[in-house]
Amino acid sequence: MSGKKVHFTYPGKTIDVTWDSRLCIHVAECGRAAGELFVDGRDPWCQPDVTKVAQVREIVERCPSGALSYVDKTGGPVEMPAVDNTVVVACNGPLFFRGNLHIEGLVKRSPGVRFRAALCRCGASKNKPFCDNSHEAVGFKDYGAVGETGSPQVAGDGELRIMPTHNGPLVCKGHLRIYTAAGRAAWFGSTVALCRCGASKNKPFCDGSHVAAGFRSD
Repeated sequence: MSGKKVHFTYPGKTIDVTWDSRLCIHVAECGRAAGELFVDGRDPWCQPDVTKVAQVREIVERCPSGALSYVDKTGGPVEMPAVDNTVVVACNGPLFFRGNLHIEGLVKRSPGVRFRAALCRCGASKNKPFCDNSHEAVGFKDYGAVGETGSPQVAGDGELRIMPTHNGPLVCKGHLRIYTAAGRAAWFGSTVALCRCGASKNKPFCDGSHVAAGFRSD
């Protein structure tokens, strides 16, 4: 995407909203929000001044990919991590992380990915480790069930380090809850390797299938 603009800032009198097109997977949490902060087909599509500052912050923080972020020029609250570090295993889709996230080894990204990120688990994304909706084109199928329970400890706060290993899984270190696509809190623990090649027989966990599948992380 060299030379192509990827960051777009929509200034308001009291709050600015920024959109990182590299991270957006068009879940439409913003576009379907009540009100006129985001209106498809309008130029510009985001107009912060038509919505109260608190509502702007709340809608932006709904974005599950971290593509949206804001700067509150009133000196109001800044975005804070969710109380728990969590990941939702989406049906036929990515891993949706929320919490105090540190995704290791990345160039500077949108500030939103410190709190919210959609990471690829089909193996086909051209923007690894982030999802780019390639799971739809390749017909990735996994309904987001989780069979293991992990340790009995309840996940808590603190930083979650997410390490996309070379040609291998996402290694997560730090308290974490894994939720099924149906919303069940299924796994609790502090260290886990999650599949991102799409081939594991024990999804969402890595079982070493990336080796036989010839998965490439670059």
